[in-house]
Amino acid sequence: MNKRTCLYERHTKLGALIQPFGGFDMPIQYTSIIEEHNAVRQHCGVFDVSHMGEVFVRGKDAERYINHIFTNDVTGAPIHQIYYGMMLYPDGGTVDDLLVYKMGDQEFFVVINAANIDKDVEWMMSNKEGFDVEIDHASERYGQLAVQGPESEKVLAEVLGWDCSDLKFYTAKTIDTGQEEIIISRTGYTGEDGFEIYGSHDFIVEQWDKLMASGQCVPCGLGCRDTLRFEVGLPLYGDELSDKISPVMAGLSMFCKFDKPEFIGKEAVAKQKEEGPAMRLRGIEMEDRAVPRHGYKVLKDGKEVGEVTTGYRLISVDKSCAVALVDASLKLGDKVEVQIRKKLFPGTIVKKKFYDKHYKK
Repeated sequence: MNKRTCLYERHTKLGALIQPFGGFDMPIQYTSIIEEHNAVRQHCGVFDVSHMGEVFVRGKDAERYINHIFTNDVTGAPIHQIYYGMMLYPDGGTVDDLLVYKMGDQEFFVVINAANIDKDVEWMMSNKEGFDVEIDHASERYGQLAVQGPESEKVLAEVLGWDCSDLKFYTAKTIDTGQEEIIISRTGYTGEDGFEIYGSHDFIVEQWDKLMASGQCVPCGLGCRDTLRFEVGLPLYGDELSDKISPVMAGLSMFCKFDKPEFIGKEAVAKQKEEGPAMRLRGIEMEDRAVPRHGYKVLKDGKEVGEVTTGYRLISVDKSCAVALVDASLKLGDKVEVQIRKKLFPGTIVKKKFYDKHYKK
């Protein structure tokens, strides 16, 4: 049986289409993916992302331990700075991509993907030998909201009473509500300005109700979360990253700090970067309206050269596009074909970002 977030009853009351995702019953859409997508691009949308996992790492070796399991470098990080990166297997495959928040001198807050919670926590536990750290798996205690879109800062101030204009991109802060300490960050997974709110289940339900009653934002499901992140070239674990797809193959090696003394998987990804991977992720823009989907084959001159990881009819630019893991020899501008059912449809290799991000930096 799938788990449910603290907002499950709110979603069913709103008539959301519920489907399983990452071991949870989650809202996919309320009205339509297109309406919700456009609300985030133009105004403000609210997502229940309480299915995500949260882990605290505390102790005198916390920084050294995070640097050991994480590709990015948190050495001397300022308090409340956030880092994106991956945990890797020794062969360079990806355990997960994640966010790491520096919360104190000896404390980090790690946010992981819902489908990977058990696997990630086990990985973190199994790699802590020799480090004086305590790993506090807090996923069951936290709910999380993502308030996204160009009006999100205004909505947080006017509806929830929090001035977040001081938060820079990829930073966080804590707020004492009188009942509990909550965490607010400014990262986003939509390509628009946006905030994440972490708090107890009761607190998150209370904020959701205020936001919904305000009329200043709309509830959004995971359907448009996927179309939004895809348009701006953000990866989804299981599609653009996996135990078989390394950060180098995914074009994310800027988040692997090779000048760090060590991290798990460093040798494998450094070698792959130096020699060049055999396969890499590329964008494909289709010539007509046919929509490529995950797993569809990509061909060049009649020969299979890879397969699609994600594909959509893009809402913001009205084009059919895909990201595919293809032979590394393919260059921008190369002509390919995607097999959709029994027919081949022509496309061109392009960059993976199909729409410009509008973060507030």
